[in-house]
Amino acid sequence: MFSSTFSEQQQKDLSERLISFLSRYKHISDSYIIEFFSENLWDTLPEGWQKALSDLTTPQIADLLLDNKIKSRIYPSVWPLSLLALRATAHTLAFPRTFSDHYVVEEDTVGPVKPEEFLSNSSQSALLAHIFRKHVKPKKQHEIRKLGMLVKQLCDQTQCSNVVDVGSGQGHLTRFLSFGLGLDVTGIEADPNLVSMASKFDGQLLLTLAKENQRTGTSPLLAIGPAPQHVLGWVNPRATWEVFVQQLGKREKESESYPSSVAPCKKRQRVSVSGQGHEVESRLVCGSQHSCTEECCAKAVAKQPVSLLVQSVGVTTEPLLNQPCNKDIFKETPLGLASRNECELTSTSTPEEVHSFTQRTKSSDFVLTGLHACGDLSATLLRHFVNCPHVQGITSVACCYMKITTKENPNPPGLVSSPLSDTSEEVSQSDYGYPMSEWVRGLPGHELSYKAREGACHAMEDYLQRLREESGLLKTHCYRATLETIIRAERPHLCRAGIQTIKKAHTLSFSEYARLGLPRVGLPADLPFDQVCVERMLEQQGRVVVYFSLALLLAPVVETLVLLDRMLFLQERGFQSRLVPLFDPALSPRNFVLVAVKPKADGEEIH
Repeated sequence: MFSSTFSEQQQKDLSERLISFLSRYKHISDSYIIEFFSENLWDTLPEGWQKALSDLTTPQIADLLLDNKIKSRIYPSVWPLSLLALRATAHTLAFPRTFSDHYVVEEDTVGPVKPEEFLSNSSQSALLAHIFRKHVKPKKQHEIRKLGMLVKQLCDQTQCSNVVDVGSGQGHLTRFLSFGLGLDVTGIEADPNLVSMASKFDGQLLLTLAKENQRTGTSPLLAIGPAPQHVLGWVNPRATWEVFVQQLGKREKESESYPSSVAPCKKRQRVSVSGQGHEVESRLVCGSQHSCTEECCAKAVAKQPVSLLVQSVGVTTEPLLNQPCNKDIFKETPLGLASRNECELTSTSTPEEVHSFTQRTKSSDFVLTGLHACGDLSATLLRHFVNCPHVQGITSVACCYMKITTKENPNPPGLVSSPLSDTSEEVSQSDYGYPMSEWVRGLPGHELSYKAREGACHAMEDYLQRLREESGLLKTHCYRATLETIIRAERPHLCRAGIQTIKKAHTLSFSEYARLGLPRVGLPADLPFDQVCVERMLEQQGRVVVYFSLALLLAPVVETLVLLDRMLFLQERGFQSRLVPLFDPALSPRNFVLVAVKPKADGEEIH
């Protein structure tokens, strides 16, 4: 099954099956592995399951339980039909996480195969120009390249060259969209330090290009679009789309609400350059993290005699919607240089303020994108897509499902609130991050606990590799579950206390691990404990791994329900969408992108 081919009724039917299935195994998905011993989690499994699973090796756990690609399985014992049904149903209901791509299998390699782009250098994508790889880890290189090409295709399809990147961080995606693909990009980010770094990196990129041009003397082949705009702002999930558009026009007023020591440099000048008879205008961002002088910017301008050049991208213009999935949509074409093979706002915006962004971009339309927009932010972007007449398309890559607000848990741990406003206002059911659709909201048992949503963020592919390698990292869950019993014996009221990550815990003895962990919950490092009892628990590491694997088996099903709910939300409001597993899940576990496009104004569907 592939989500893009589902009719509305099929989507509804699938959501019912998902909820029915997850309700049956709620005791597993809602359990915390650190309570394995303190809550006797193993004894909650059927006796037949215990017998079948207790003596499995970790590679067997990977092959027999988690990996849905295994065609021929050899069982060391007869498995109960209920256990086989759990595995089969979980694999069938979850959206597929892989997409046709080019991979290379190396000899003696254990674990996921490498994408071809990282074959020659595991830290540098061969399909992304060096100028876009600076300061960027391989995972992010992979993501910005593939999402950038998808956004470009969406812009071509909607005939819209303006893009808004929400949660833009240090601007890696905005730079690629702007300097690499010629789009007019505005990035909005709540962290002033990240906004400052984004401007700094923009300036570094332009200076690097100028130096390369002076050294090589290469003539331009294709001029780029304007440099990206970086807006400092917190996108309020409760605010209207008018407020959101108003924020996008706040670039020149950021220093009114944020200290100048952390605000990005606002000094910008324009420099005209020409290439192959084309006169183009390119905005220059100085890039300084601190306030700069006119002399600083003048020197930067003087060093910009050339615009950024890109090779022919070769992005197909096939439509994203109303067509079967076609792997050629994401055809891999090297992208490089031709020269080198919040502020909180009110909803009472004036018309002039609301249109300040659209006046700057010389267009009222834009495409919305969010690369791993955290928690409710992804849901907020979908609501803006639905309600804002200026948003013509959206690509949404979600993450941090546990930070989504629900009726049962409106303030989950880690929820980011407005830095300036009172967040105690009344919230209706339709404003929560889950469920978004009226259909799912009306289904009995649709609720998803914080733990179930947190589990949906775990990396299946990474854990499969650990199992097959019989990695020492597998012991950490057993260590933490054992430590939990010691903590509760001393302080019964202290349940699931956070001790944070202990570096290289798998290389430590349990005594060393306990000595580091106990002070983090206010207990003495030398707290005595029953060594014999501890050893008995540590001997059950295999069972801990099995139980965690059962919960992990359900994780993609939980993620499927969350994403399907968002598709139904769009469907209920008349918008088609499709869900594409765009990234390599071994590199980027949250690899689904939800894509939607609005019909043309004359009512004609986009094909």
